Amino acid sequence: MSSKALGAASGLDDLRSSGALKMLFPRCGAERVTGVMVNTAGGVTGGDRLNIAATAGADSRLTLTSQAAERIYRAQPGEVGQISTRLQLHDGARLDWLPQETILFDRSALNRSLQIDMAGDATALIVEPLVFGRAAMGETVSDAALHDRIHLRRDGKLIFADTLHLSGDVQAHLTRPAVAAGAGAMAGILFAGPQAETHLAPLRALMPPTGGVSLIRPGLLFARLLAPDSFVLRQTLVPVLTRLNGGALPRTWML
Repeated sequence: MSSKALGAASGLDDLRSSGALKMLFPRCGAERVTGVMVNTAGGVTGGDRLNIAATAGADSRLTLTSQAAERIYRAQPGEVGQISTRLQLHDGARLDWLPQETILFDRSALNRSLQIDMAGDATALIVEPLVFGRAAMGETVSDAALHDRIHLRRDGKLIFADTLHLSGDVQAHLTRPAVAAGAGAMAGILFAGPQAETHLAPLRALMPPTGGVSLIRPGLLFARLLAPDSFVLRQTLVPVLTRLNGGALPRTWML
């Protein structure tokens, strides 16, 4: 899908969907296009392939979120679910990638990649929350495989790369102090754009003891958060994302 500028507003330029992935467009104001992704399959298991591509056209604003948390279910031996997302931002565009949590269940297997290509004066807000089992249900992830990658390029130059690889007894890995110190949920937040520096001090004031934020290069802010569960994670994520989003989040993000 793609968005385009319509004077001071933004509108839908192109849309194509197939398979289990659908898109809804709630009324959220003319200044941006807001798309809500729906996986009608109810989740991802081994052998599934989801491909998402979105473009924010020149001087337009596009916000993408999900209707609910994405669930990564138990996979058969040797099978891996794959989610591939490619985001492109043209001159003066802004794209807010705000999916809800990805929940990994026991014996799940996921290979996920997120590629962002942006013009030098574009702005991107990216969040990827991960939850390892539902704490309220007493779930643990004692056997799973996750390979997660994020690459961000500005004017064709790679300026950010992050890779997370967990396999085997994930619960045991997460208890290690150098990994997650017992956290059951985590999130990475990227803000790339001309205003990145202005958000550094306000975001540091919002960080819990298990979170941190840094200006890792001019125009690029990165934060990582750890929490015992998804509810506690959201208590920090919502005010942080509201600040970076410049206003209220999509209604799907309401606690």
